[in-house]
Amino acid sequence: MNINNKKCVMIIDSQLPIGVIANTSAILGATLGKHFPEQVGDDVTDATGKTHLGIITIPVAMLKGSKDGLKELRERLYGPEFSDLVVIDFSDVAQGCQVYSEYVAKAASVPEEDHTYLGIAIYGDKKKVNSLTGSLPLLR
Repeated sequence: MNINNKKCVMIIDSQLPIGVIANTSAILGATLGKHFPEQVGDDVTDATGKTHLGIITIPVAMLKGSKDGLKELRERLYGPEFSDLVVIDFSDVAQGCQVYSEYVAKAASVPEEDHTYLGIAIYGDKKKVNSLTGSLPLLR
């Protein structure tokens, strides 16, 4: 895998409270790390000999999204032309659950069109990711 041809972005609903934005990006990042453990670098030792756990070795662009824009983007990502991209979504269905088993049960009873997406992470071919997200501004 040539990482120079890969890109990772997170698109977060910028209208969410800052705590929900932070939680959403943390959940997306943890899931990304699970699926691509090779992208997490080795532990690092600083000049005083203290160890710092390895962090992701690729940049992750944080992009500004909207409720409607995330919904449209998620729908596009179900298309066959994007099936090679890794897509991680986090929705109100998941965010409202206290334990994972509750999320599994709730997701099974809520159709996709009733999910409100808080954030989406996309990893894969740089050209495809750019075609989907290149016009989105940075989340600041």
